[in-house]
Amino acid sequence: MSEVTTYYLEMNSPDALNAKTESQGLVVTECKIKQFEYNRYLYGLVGKAWKWTDKLPWTEEQWKTYAEDKNLRLWVAYCQGTPAGYFELHKQKDDIEIAYFGLASEFIGKGWGGYLLSEAIRQAWNWQAARVWVHTCTLDHPSALKNYQSRGMTIYRTEVSPN
Repeated sequence: MSEVTTYYLEMNSPDALNAKTESQGLVVTECKIKQFEYNRYLYGLVGKAWKWTDKLPWTEEQWKTYAEDKNLRLWVAYCQGTPAGYFELHKQKDDIEIAYFGLASEFIGKGWGGYLLSEAIRQAWNWQAARVWVHTCTLDHPSALKNYQSRGMTIYRTEVSPN
């Protein structure tokens, strides 16, 4: 049986952000009008390669409740008008979780992950966070953990579970 290691990372000050500032043409925009179908689409687009399955069986009502939560915000990264990736921020009291983050398969390896993550962290701090946190695991892209750490996030907990 294989194991999955989950890493929980945090940043406790905006000064800790080691931002990658060159967008290389990637445009990141907040979706201020909530459309649960778009959240669902992006979840499938980005998550397919990493076998994100927890929300696949959700009904439209579950997606609507999730996406229309006042404590959830969505940003989409576009390359020449095409959705290239996204991130969702979820406010939990004074903490903000980077709930979902990633690039679509055809946009991986172009140097955009660091810029998109920098934007996610920056937007979390702009939303008045006391702490920004995220979790990733060994099923995610092999560079995911390194990207989080390179941006200034530190591991505060690790869990190992059967796959």
